[in-house]
Amino acid sequence: MAEPAVSAHDVQCLVRRKDEIEAQIRACYELLEDQKGVGMSEPLVDAEGYPRADIDLYQVRTARHNIICLQNDHKAVMRQVEEALHQLHAREKEKRARDEAEAQAEAVSQNQSLPQPFARVNAVTPGSPASLAGLQVDDEIVEFGSVKAHNFQTLQNIATVVQHSEGKPLSVSVIRGGEKVHLGLTPKRWAGKGLLGCNIVPLQR
Repeated sequence: MAEPAVSAHDVQCLVRRKDEIEAQIRACYELLEDQKGVGMSEPLVDAEGYPRADIDLYQVRTARHNIICLQNDHKAVMRQVEEALHQLHAREKEKRARDEAEAQAEAVSQNQSLPQPFARVNAVTPGSPASLAGLQVDDEIVEFGSVKAHNFQTLQNIATVVQHSEGKPLSVSVIRGGEKVHLGLTPKRWAGKGLLGCNIVPLQR
């Protein structure tokens, strides 16, 4: 059976437990300090081998015993904290990798769902109908009125649509920066030549 996942709250609890153990260890050491400063290893008998009368032997023994137990607990908790932090870190890394993989998969599926372009805009004259419609250099055309990738043969197809649509808005779709953009383009007479004022080149397929 899989172990339950460690949460940040679990780590906080472990750290609190560690702090409590450290406080108890300090209290025990203070108690030893009060008993004539006996530490963990000073003898509890006098030179004659009799139990020392100047200290509370029971308290000293209890404090020493508690310190040994608490230090073991402390080691165990420190191991748990380390393990929990390691698990959290590993899970964080896993989640990041998963998020990145999902984002990549989404980007790929978006690219796959983009229609096939058949021509590219390689020049747009400022102030022209194409420029006013928002057409930009490097836009890849996927739809120009009734012309789409499946029925496009030559640029004459586009020229024909333009001539028949003078003064009427045409629906134009392009791929720009990996996204599909819809534009309304009205071919018309303007100061420059042609009805569009842009240059379109077929894409090599």
